[in-house]
Amino acid sequence: MASPAPGGGVLIVIPARHASTRYPGKPLVELRGAGGAAKSLIRRSWDAARAVRGADRVVVATDDDRIRDHARDFGAEVVMTSPDWRNGTERCAEAHAVLGGGYDIVVNLQGDAPLTPAWFVEDLVAGLAADPGAEIATPVLRCEGAMRDSLLEDRRNGRVGGTTAVFGAGGRALYFSKEVIPFCGRDYAPEEPTPVFHHVGVYAYRPAALAAYPDWQTGPLETLEGLEQLRFLENGRAVLCVEVEARGRQFWELNNPSDVPRLEAMMAGMGME
Repeated sequence: MASPAPGGGVLIVIPARHASTRYPGKPLVELRGAGGAAKSLIRRSWDAARAVRGADRVVVATDDDRIRDHARDFGAEVVMTSPDWRNGTERCAEAHAVLGGGYDIVVNLQGDAPLTPAWFVEDLVAGLAADPGAEIATPVLRCEGAMRDSLLEDRRNGRVGGTTAVFGAGGRALYFSKEVIPFCGRDYAPEEPTPVFHHVGVYAYRPAALAAYPDWQTGPLETLEGLEQLRFLENGRAVLCVEVEARGRQFWELNNPSDVPRLEAMMAGMGME
């Protein structure tokens, strides 16, 4: 993949920090694939980003020397960023600026979602490009009954198992929550489609909105939920939810140490090395 001087195109940034509150050192945690080979979370996220068609450049953005050295060892391009950023969107904004700006779309492929299929990102970029009124886009995946039950079980046990999204006409986001929304009032069969959409932690930004983001104050909803995308909604910005298809792939983020065996089982089931 080429690394041209900025002049349009798509930049993928993988923000990674070592000092995670819920899971310190998470980017360096190793996950074993179907054949037993262990690769770090950041390496698997890098591999996922490199599989995206139409991406002009992929970089890891971090403030940690351990992550920088490890990423460079497997061939990643690394941008060092401030340790003071509060989330991945702020880190992406600095990375884009450090690289000289100029990209048409900047993608934030968060480093805790190594199972993100390439077509999720490809559909996301296409959706944002086709909607000039949207300033940020993010994928959502309709939950079947089994996935909804898994999300509800995590919440009952005090775990953050994933984020859900609700949206209105034209895919415009109304809200994102770590609770399971909307309220459904009934149970669903394991393979039955539900009205619940799992938010996939990937974002595509227009550069102007991304550059403005770090200067906005953190609002009450972002503070309560701990969800960075709510800052866009709290500042009246249009967020596009792009529905994506699983195509038989399982998907989950690494949020807690207990998610490691879950992801490894998913990779084994899908034959992912």
